Amino acid sequence: MEAKNFAIWDYVVFAALFLVSSGIGVFFAIKERKKATSREFLVGGRQMSFGPVALSLTASFMSAVTVLGTPSEVYRFGASFIIFFIAYLFVIILTSELFLPVFYRSGITSTYEYLQLRFNKPVRYAATVIYIVQTILYTGVVVYAPALALNQVTGFDLWGSVFATGIVCTFYCTLGGLKAVVWTDAFQMVVMFVGFLTVLIQGSTHAGGFHNVLEQSTNGSRLHIFDFDVDPLRRHTFWTITVGGTFTWLGIYGVNQSTIQRCISCKTEKHAKLALYFNLLGLWIILVCAVFSGLIMYSHFKDCDPWTSGIISAPDQLMPYFVMEIFATMPGLPGLFVACAFSGTLSTVAASINALATVTFEDFVKSCFPHLSDKLSTWISKGLCLLFGVLCTTMAVAASVLGGVVQAALSIHGMCGGPMLGLFSLGIVFPFVNWKGALGGLLTGIILSFWVAIGAFVYPAPASKTWPLPLSTDQCIKSNVTATGSPVLSSRPAIADTWYSISYLYYSAVGCLGCIAAGVIISLVTGRQRGEDIQPLLIRPVCNLFCFWSKKYKTLCWCGVQHDSGTEQENLENGSAWKQGAESVLQNGLRKESLVHVPGYDPKDKSYNNMAFEITHF
Repeated sequence: MEAKNFAIWDYVVFAALFLVSSGIGVFFAIKERKKATSREFLVGGRQMSFGPVALSLTASFMSAVTVLGTPSEVYRFGASFIIFFIAYLFVIILTSELFLPVFYRSGITSTYEYLQLRFNKPVRYAATVIYIVQTILYTGVVVYAPALALNQVTGFDLWGSVFATGIVCTFYCTLGGLKAVVWTDAFQMVVMFVGFLTVLIQGSTHAGGFHNVLEQSTNGSRLHIFDFDVDPLRRHTFWTITVGGTFTWLGIYGVNQSTIQRCISCKTEKHAKLALYFNLLGLWIILVCAVFSGLIMYSHFKDCDPWTSGIISAPDQLMPYFVMEIFATMPGLPGLFVACAFSGTLSTVAASINALATVTFEDFVKSCFPHLSDKLSTWISKGLCLLFGVLCTTMAVAASVLGGVVQAALSIHGMCGGPMLGLFSLGIVFPFVNWKGALGGLLTGIILSFWVAIGAFVYPAPASKTWPLPLSTDQCIKSNVTATGSPVLSSRPAIADTWYSISYLYYSAVGCLGCIAAGVIISLVTGRQRGEDIQPLLIRPVCNLFCFWSKKYKTLCWCGVQHDSGTEQENLENGSAWKQGAESVLQNGLRKESLVHVPGYDPKDKSYNNMAFEITHF
């Protein structure tokens, strides 16, 4: 395929994105230069409002994977991707009501601090290492995949875009910290939306109106959305997306450092929850834009599929190729779409770099050197941002072997995020689970999810479970390129057509449920954790929802945790909740300095705020 080259105005628009993003980093570096503390750098002084945080959350996880991958998925497999609408709703409700309150009120900076408060240091360190590996791998996909797709279609320099992304993200993360990341994400979210909007308007105009798009999509079976087949081997059904998608995205949202770090940077818990719920609106809007872009793209290519005809070499190149066609006579607009795709990339990479720096500083550097000065802490934090910026950019080279953008990204999150979700669920929901159960459960979940994911990579699922909907090449200009056909399956073990063929969206569920089951069994065998040794703030008594009619059964399900102690609310209000029961907490493997995490409670606002952290730490 001959790449269609950018015009000068395309480069101008694209360069403007990088300049503005870098400028925001410089602005916050100058503005916040007198507040040179690691706390200000890593969590924005815990005084952010919900608006920019909501935009930042949406931009961080609606990456170039969404901009390029989701329309391609809809084009090939149909609009069933819209069912993620339901999964996102479940994910945000569970995150804001189950996980966020625990993390926010415990006053942590790294989510993995919770694991030391609840279990012990080895559990914390094991989870931190897994998170670092997961995030670097995922970031490699996010950087490399869109750069390759755009290079193949537009002639945009592959390594130039990879290194430009890495350098710019590292630059404004290192200079401006979390505030720069959040405000840059907010700007990039606007660019993503405008880019999608131009594609939707121009694409539907080319197709003869939106009514024609829907009619042609219906004729091509693209609007067959609700498939209630319970077969877990089917790639996308109602159940794989709602159940598997919820587990996958809950691992990304509920316990992911990048998400929680933004939420705890909010000035109150109410602002943090508002950020999540407004972010849900952003997720829905971007999802709808991506799905309709896929339908418009199908309407445009319904008689000549550029992938099976050999015009492009990979499905991830469909969206850039489509954009170059519909904007062929409109210089600057292809550049706007590329800016849209790279806005997703920049926001995700920046979030990853900042989160990696935070967990490394909080979980390793501060543990080894607890008495660092504020100035030295800030410089170490900036150095870590620089280090991880280089690592994430380097990892982009390895991403070329991971397959389709969406599946590769969600598979990585499923393999690592599922067991992590199970680990935090063990700590927050099951009071009787001890550290042995937590560590054993985490190991079991990792083994199960990696086993199924690697098996699926070696032995791809049968075509009957994954092959796309029919695509036509009837009106293509004939070439000597051989059309893509069904893959020929070589000799396969029996397990390849069952266990290894499970939908990639279930990888997270496999890891999570495996972790929980193993953790519960190991804890019961080795001796349950005494509830009296656990601070009530570390547990969410979800059993109250099911046993509201009986105090006896509620108390039984608390497993000894003192949720009904008369002094708990008073402790929250006067900022001394963590000072009670110091001896019992220390038996749980904590250092004394961990007891200084003091949540603040505002009775008037009926919400927790971060003022107590300022008094305690500074």
